[in-house]
Amino acid sequence: MKQETMTPRERVLAALNHREPDRVPIDLGGCQTGIHRDAYTDLLEHLGMDEEFDLTDPVQQLATPSEAVLRLLHVDTRYVFAQSAADYDGTIRRNERDGRVWDDLTDEFGIVWSMPEGGRYMDITHHPLAEASIDDLDSYPWPDGADPSRFEGLRERAIAAGQDGRYAVCTGIGGVIYEHGWYLRGLERWLMDLMENPTFCEAILDRMLQYWLDFYAGFLGEASDVVDVVMIGDDLAGQHGPLFAPRVYREIVRPRQRSLVRRIKGLTDAKVWYHTCGDCMEYIPDLLDNGVDILNPVQISAGGMDPALLKARFGDRVVFWGGGIDSQHVLPFADASTVREHVRRNVGTLKPGGGYVFNNVHNIQAGVPAANVIAMYNEAYEAGFYR
Repeated sequence: MKQETMTPRERVLAALNHREPDRVPIDLGGCQTGIHRDAYTDLLEHLGMDEEFDLTDPVQQLATPSEAVLRLLHVDTRYVFAQSAADYDGTIRRNERDGRVWDDLTDEFGIVWSMPEGGRYMDITHHPLAEASIDDLDSYPWPDGADPSRFEGLRERAIAAGQDGRYAVCTGIGGVIYEHGWYLRGLERWLMDLMENPTFCEAILDRMLQYWLDFYAGFLGEASDVVDVVMIGDDLAGQHGPLFAPRVYREIVRPRQRSLVRRIKGLTDAKVWYHTCGDCMEYIPDLLDNGVDILNPVQISAGGMDPALLKARFGDRVVFWGGGIDSQHVLPFADASTVREHVRRNVGTLKPGGGYVFNNVHNIQAGVPAANVIAMYNEAYEAGFYR
């Protein structure tokens, strides 16, 4: 039987620096690489484990996996999150409307996220700047990214998460510059604004950039030497390519993303991880030029996102984090042996030379059979050894 010769953190750092570790590192538990509460409940039942769990993310309804589950699945990463500002009331309130019972959450930006009783996710039900003009932005109550209450106890929690250096420590997802524009405005209106009113869009993007510049100054001021991966992201692509004109991205969005990445890299030696779903092949050179080190979730079922092509074109310059299995067609619907076959093939394609961290493509969704989750992680472990 093959033996591990590295600690989890050593393994992750080797992969992130494009060296071959003892085996491919494995991830689970973040806000873009996690597991839905229903899938986690089914997994616990399948494993015969009786435990309570919290939610890492109430909007996506992601469970916080226990240490016992993480170790059982050979997971090499651990996560640390900032807190909400002390003056923010993040209470989820139950309300009745339209003949249904809803859970409503107003986030720090004034965006309302809602889920009907029996639902599985929260969606936006109020875009607070839907009718705003550029003159309204100065009076809008923007949250303070630098609020020190966000970072109280952060260093101690980061050290505890990594278990004194044993595990690689990742931040929760942040740096969401572009997407917050449509969260605030509404997607259709925002896409129209990009073409008709770009000055308005740029004003919002500048507000978001400043928020995240301030946030990471505070976060990394506490834990720059403890975290190994700083996670940021904005969805730029859909199933068949960019969500909006690449010219608009390059003129309006990319310069602000580049400013954020460069600020982060000036504060820490941690690698910068970028999340975008979809067929983002066209944007990978832009992200690399911005300074991004890691691409997630590597949606191999989208457009031209073929693992072999990705590895051949960019494998020496970007770390692929995800891409372990087709999460749209195979993981939810195939049998366990087919799951293992797909994982084995994708790991074999993406692991040579390092530069690969295994996970599902995005979160493990509700309804995915627990047997398939176990098969996926067991095969990732067994097929991941280099020697």
